[in-house]
Amino acid sequence: MENSLHKMKPGLGESNLGALVGAVVGATGGLFAVGIAPAIMARNLALLFRYPIIGMFCMLVGGPLGWLIGGQLGPRFGEKYDTQRAEITGGAVGGLLPVVLIALWGWYMNTH
Repeated sequence: MENSLHKMKPGLGESNLGALVGAVVGATGGLFAVGIAPAIMARNLALLFRYPIIGMFCMLVGGPLGWLIGGQLGPRFGEKYDTQRAEITGGAVGGLLPVVLIALWGWYMNTH
């Protein structure tokens, strides 16, 4: 019975370690993601904080998206590689997806 429960796919929004890691990575990365492109282009680290209100909004969007995506990827990685570290890594990758999308949007907005 325990093996059949372990092989179940995670539900959308279900609480697990991958979801927690994804939410932390998504929220923290989302806070700074909009400022990454201007900071790199101008070679000025202070520009990471150029858009604080947009950064806060992106944090509020990146956290839940990281929770959802990390909660799906984390357990699948953990099951495939049969280790908790793989679940954490899958959650981090899931949390990075919204961060990368926000950073690409910030780059597009900065160049156009």
